[in-house]
Amino acid sequence: MALTEAALGRVQELVPGSDGRYELAGFGRRQGWKDRIHTPSTISSLHWSSRLGSDEEPTGPSGNLRAAPTGATRPGDMQVDRNRFLEEGYLVVPQVVPPEQLDRVRAAYEHLVACRRAIGSRDRKPDDPPGGAWEISAQPRLHLNRPPLADQLDARAAAAVDVWLSEGAYRVSSDLLGVEDPGVTEMMLMCNPMRDHGPAPWHRDLHPIDTAPLEGYINDIVEGGPRYIQWNIPLYDDSVLWVLPCSHLRFNTDDENRRLLADPRVPLPGAVQTHLNAGDGVVYILPILHWGSNYSTRLRRTIHGGFSTFTLCSSDGFAEHLSDPAKSAFERWSHRSAELQNQTERALRAVIGGDPAGYLAALDRLHPGRGEKGRLLTTVFLCKAACFVQATRGPERPDVPDELLRRGAGAHAITLNWGPEFASRFSTAEAKVLWERFRPLDGLLRAEAEEFTPGFQSGPMRYRFNEMPAGYGVADFIASWSGAVGEYGERNGL
Repeated sequence: MALTEAALGRVQELVPGSDGRYELAGFGRRQGWKDRIHTPSTISSLHWSSRLGSDEEPTGPSGNLRAAPTGATRPGDMQVDRNRFLEEGYLVVPQVVPPEQLDRVRAAYEHLVACRRAIGSRDRKPDDPPGGAWEISAQPRLHLNRPPLADQLDARAAAAVDVWLSEGAYRVSSDLLGVEDPGVTEMMLMCNPMRDHGPAPWHRDLHPIDTAPLEGYINDIVEGGPRYIQWNIPLYDDSVLWVLPCSHLRFNTDDENRRLLADPRVPLPGAVQTHLNAGDGVVYILPILHWGSNYSTRLRRTIHGGFSTFTLCSSDGFAEHLSDPAKSAFERWSHRSAELQNQTERALRAVIGGDPAGYLAALDRLHPGRGEKGRLLTTVFLCKAACFVQATRGPERPDVPDELLRRGAGAHAITLNWGPEFASRFSTAEAKVLWERFRPLDGLLRAEAEEFTPGFQSGPMRYRFNEMPAGYGVADFIASWSGAVGEYGERNGL
């Protein structure tokens, strides 16, 4: 489901209310989408009173945008307003972990923290302190589904996994994504450091060098909704996270860029501090600007991860300790992941074979119901996949930055990077043809000179942070296989 006309009409324009604070107002359809993402309004505070339920108090810039209760307090009884979530980019869900389950979940995670700290101490480098990486990290984390911790999961840790199959996390994610069976992408825990590290910088969880420019994500979200959503679920009261509402649907403003370049570790105008009680959750759409405001020694145990149709989260090594529903869920997700990898291969083989109909069919199987903007975003993801195949299997290294190849050495399923082993499906000759057909698109994603935009998980680079190729579509990509100019080339004198 895309944003409705009514939802689009409330996303960005803000006008002063009668009390001097600001309210969201309809920005109608006076501007084109290009204008809306380039010239957003900036504000100093937000006032949600006109759009909150009658039982909720108005909130200022440090308030929470909460799911509206229907009289009960369990997430399963919540009315989740998906349109509102798509507009603002985040939502606070009360009691994702119910109070009577908190002690059990805390105990499970403390067992895993002890295991991880022991591993860190054992594997410390010669110059590390006794606690190893855990002791020096600004934000120590557990990665439940990755070695070496995945091998430590046992019956005592089962509750740490079961959280992800709860009504609060799983069902709400299904509603917000608009899919029946979202899978867990990562299972993490963010912990307090051993000494104060202060605030982190504002950022979007986006690195365009190996994914896509921000505009590609924005257009896809507006057209069909997000493909991935992310959660923070604290086991103790937590106010660390700030978000900038609506920033997932626009570029940074000039003022925000100036502020981020001057000091990216202070509040931005219009930002909202999330105040989460133990067991509450905040769920957000990834391109949103957000900020970890204080990494102090205060006890912090915040569950972190996300949901998507595209996952590589295996239960290998700990499945025997899971409940039957959890086992079944991981099995479903594993089978789906294998099929999506096969569909990714089919799409790339259609490019190698010069089969437009086969390519379009593969796009629709990968992302059913996506429109033209969504298919283009998927094509950009496949362009990166082709680069990684060429780097692994091709006769020569692709002419791309080392940073891009470094990121390709890992896996990022939500952008169709299935890891280096995926390249073994292609021969050297196939890898060469594949990259030759994607290389023109790679060139269009590059800037003429190195550029930098603050608030991303990337340093200066030759790939564009914000803009997709103007006027370019999937038909232009297909036309380029045979050297045909296509509509894009005709418009741009190619």
